[in-house]
Amino acid sequence: MKECLLGLNLEKLKSVISDLGEKSFRAGQIYKALHLGLDFSEMTELSKTLREKLSEQYTAQPVTIIKNLKSVDGTQKFLFKLCDGNVIEGVLMKYKYGYTICVSTQVGCRMGCAFCASGLHGLVRNLTSAEILGEVIAVNRYLGGGLGDKRQIINIVLMGSGEPLDNYDNTVEFLRLVSETGGINISQRNISLSTSGIVPKMYKLADEDVSINLTVSLHSPFDEEREQIMPVAKTYKIDEILGACANYFKKTGRRYIFEYVLIRGNNDSIRHANALISKLKGRPCHVNLIRLNEVKENELKSATDKEAYRFLGLLEKGGLSATLRRRMGEDIDGACGQLRQRYIEENSTGEI
Repeated sequence: MKECLLGLNLEKLKSVISDLGEKSFRAGQIYKALHLGLDFSEMTELSKTLREKLSEQYTAQPVTIIKNLKSVDGTQKFLFKLCDGNVIEGVLMKYKYGYTICVSTQVGCRMGCAFCASGLHGLVRNLTSAEILGEVIAVNRYLGGGLGDKRQIINIVLMGSGEPLDNYDNTVEFLRLVSETGGINISQRNISLSTSGIVPKMYKLADEDVSINLTVSLHSPFDEEREQIMPVAKTYKIDEILGACANYFKKTGRRYIFEYVLIRGNNDSIRHANALISKLKGRPCHVNLIRLNEVKENELKSATDKEAYRFLGLLEKGGLSATLRRRMGEDIDGACGQLRQRYIEENSTGEI
């Protein structure tokens, strides 16, 4: 496959343009156009000869939007096609302060979490840094956004299909590319990375000189119960995860967040709430409670609104900082992996 220029920072792009015998200022023009989501044929500031030369040797945009579903609550779900024909998905959420995009980091996933549709077909491959960035660029263009303070995308969450720390090098390179001055330039402080708790990579991330928000999928305060819904818990125990989180806070000064999907009859009892309080009270963290987006491939059921608010109240009474995430995108296969799964089930010709 051709190299994708979107995956290069400005200095590397200057080297490519120099090798093509072009003046260095062309690299700046191309870099800006790439981050605006343009293909080579649309870069009219360039000569036709240069555009043709670039098209012969390189790819400009690594992802294409092939499906867009809109929820009654304003949430939008995108299905992207990659250059090799694989499909991934992303979710766009609109808040009062602007748009947040949830992006994927892998095609599929190998974590095997019981409540998630992303891993139903296992891991196909990692996304490149250019492909992860391409999701952001494609949706920003779809919204009519520009660069810098003219962009439409305000926040990014790496919480779509895949485990970001299982695709460590490409994920870290993406963090640098998306926040680079001159491009779409989204502050790392506006980026959240969600991990199932790969402890060694959490320690490594703390030394990368990044300032992103670290979010850990916890889902149970008991190791033996967590193992039943998250196979990764057989390798990394909760106390090890808490140690890695404490190290991240020490190195970065960034408060960490725990995601907790409420599964009826599984992890939503008073016993679970008390154990969470015992483990987390006094730590610089926040608990984000999430009502399960039910997946037809398993029998897990979401806690009711009443049960969810009761659990939230217990945590708050126990001294934890906690919130209950509002439901979004339930009518458009809003949970991770659901749209891609439906694509795989219903379509073998490239169209839903």
